[in-house]
Amino acid sequence: MIRTLLIIAISFLFGSCHRQVKPMELQQTDSISAITTVKIKNSEQPKSTKSELAQKLDSLGFINIAEADSTILIDLIYTRSDNFTGEVLYETLREAYLHPLAMESLLKANQLLKAKQPNYSLLVLDAARPMSIQKRMWDKVKGTPNNIYVSNPNKGGGMHNYGMAVDITIVDEQGEWLSMGTGFDHFGIEAHITNEDELVKEGKITNEERQNRVLLRSIMQEAGFIPLYNEWWHFNRLERAETIANYKLIE
Repeated sequence: MIRTLLIIAISFLFGSCHRQVKPMELQQTDSISAITTVKIKNSEQPKSTKSELAQKLDSLGFINIAEADSTILIDLIYTRSDNFTGEVLYETLREAYLHPLAMESLLKANQLLKAKQPNYSLLVLDAARPMSIQKRMWDKVKGTPNNIYVSNPNKGGGMHNYGMAVDITIVDEQGEWLSMGTGFDHFGIEAHITNEDELVKEGKITNEERQNRVLLRSIMQEAGFIPLYNEWWHFNRLERAETIANYKLIE
């Protein structure tokens, strides 16, 4: 009898040491492995490539144009030195932003263009601009006849400084700019929109170039923008006084 009990006890102990892992234990092990895998994958996600200024504009509620509508093209002129200052003004900023009110109108303008000319695209040359950049621009023209083309930062700056202005043109299906009679940031009567018929008569711009300007103005105005008399490429969403009184400046 004693021998039999000893055999049973030894068999029980041996079996306990070699028991199989229960399904629940496998599930727990798999769960831990899965969680570890997820953590590794998350840690490998690339960090934001947006500049510090772009992240600031995001936080202030301004809208990234490319994220709102990828069919609107972006080529910020002041990221390069081939502008009227001869300097790179946007050293890190590569994204174009607008106030939501201006963004809503730009989206409408793009729809209007596509309805009239499906193969054409809007090309944004400048949009929201910090006041610090405005001051550098002003320093280049103050005390000269060209100061009419740059808003004085000491008087509230310009509509770009509130995200309420956009510099813009149109490109064709090959990505070529439609000729507008002058280049961007041309300081001279040829860029003015107040007497374009006379400019055509004098041979300073062609009739085709005038028509291209008319196309740009027609869609922008129908969308709610206000053209600037001395720059064919510049459009404000609101009047200056209303903007300065009611909207926050981008420092």
